[in-house]
Amino acid sequence: MRIEVPRQVLSPQELGPVHFIGIGGAGLSAIARLMAQQGVQVSGSDAAESAVLAALRSEGITCFVGHEADQLGDAQTVVASTAVREDNPEVVAALERGLRLWPRSAGLRSVMTGRRTVAVAGTHGKTTTTAMLTVALRGAGADPGFAIGAEVAALGTNARLGTDDVLVAEADESDGAFLEYSPEVGVVTNVDADHLDTWGSEEAYAEAFEQFVGTLGRCVVLGIDDPGAARLVPIAREAGLDVVTVGLGTSHGVPDVHGVDVVVSGSTTRLTARRRGHADLDLRLAVPGAHYAQDALLALATGLWLGRDPAGLARGLADHTGAKRRMELLGRAGGVRVVDSYAHHPTEIRADLDAARAIAGEDRLVVAFQPHLVSRTRLYGERMGAELSAADHVVLADLYLAREDPDPEVTSALVAGAVQGVPVVLGGPVDSLHEVLATELRPGDLLLTLGAGDITTVGPRVLDALRTRA
Repeated sequence: MRIEVPRQVLSPQELGPVHFIGIGGAGLSAIARLMAQQGVQVSGSDAAESAVLAALRSEGITCFVGHEADQLGDAQTVVASTAVREDNPEVVAALERGLRLWPRSAGLRSVMTGRRTVAVAGTHGKTTTTAMLTVALRGAGADPGFAIGAEVAALGTNARLGTDDVLVAEADESDGAFLEYSPEVGVVTNVDADHLDTWGSEEAYAEAFEQFVGTLGRCVVLGIDDPGAARLVPIAREAGLDVVTVGLGTSHGVPDVHGVDVVVSGSTTRLTARRRGHADLDLRLAVPGAHYAQDALLALATGLWLGRDPAGLARGLADHTGAKRRMELLGRAGGVRVVDSYAHHPTEIRADLDAARAIAGEDRLVVAFQPHLVSRTRLYGERMGAELSAADHVVLADLYLAREDPDPEVTSALVAGAVQGVPVVLGGPVDSLHEVLATELRPGDLLLTLGAGDITTVGPRVLDALRTRA
């Protein structure tokens, strides 16, 4: 459902009681927490019970399972997820009562009121970069507010108000929300066409990031290893922004913060950050993969622009042990390690498989992947399959529809047909995928569950099945 952003976005204290439809999602739960921490009366609903709802309740937020009109209570403002449909009874009731009905972006913009905002945007790596920047700033003695699209182990949550005037926020482009914030500082990790159900074309998607740069107040930090982000450099300079370039390579010139000597070993990564006119800085990361090295450099460069101590930022980066669903180790059973990750775009699949291969070593890498969205699978299904070919064994779940309607011509078989050189199994519905995997797995395997949908429920079920089998 698309909801217009109001011309005037009020501060949280001016909203009255606020109700969130879809509060269990990473985006809305973060905003709900930040409002509640400012004394706002907050409630919300979601389609199913979850650990997120339980955690929110423990923080004093009323959460309902299912959607009913009377659950709005005395709310004066309603914030709805983009996944909510127009006929949702709470949406209908909000409109009938003449309440403020806001999209997620307006809710986040509200909690930015009075804060120096750093907005982290980009196709891939937003969540990790936002988390790394927050943890790095804390390592350097700051206490920033933050709103992140996943729970972060080192922070214990996905959102906190903090005591500093800085708010670090993940800025999502999927529905155009990132164009609404007007932050002081912007970070662009990369620009790799996605969410074309919203943007319509690769050109329009790229232009949206140009518009994002135009909303910034003072500075942009760009990951110039990526051509899409690199092309924003002259646009940002013409706009009069401070431009900080970051990267591991030199194909678009030597960046201001340049990572060299990257070594990925098991579940860790180390590298050296070179800065013009400054001493080299050694970084030690407790997460595996060159893509995490790039994210760390972006976080470091942003922290440096904010004036924080380099050694403190490096200490903070070392404390980052990952975000939920970002190469998250779920456990071990029957000699099998199970890792869960959010990758759903071909570029993300390639990066996570590279990281998983480093963790697996000589052991077999089994990937269970759930394609996400009809529109994305139609466009990228063959590339998804090609990237999955880097595994030793592939099991595909049925496609996750999310907000879209099914298309009989776009299924997981489209992805399966592009997997080359390794066994591939069409595993069917997610609810029974753990049974399929339990028969495919053997001691020593590393299982990586991948996708932005409910594939995340499979890993714990597989571990239970393996423990039972043992």
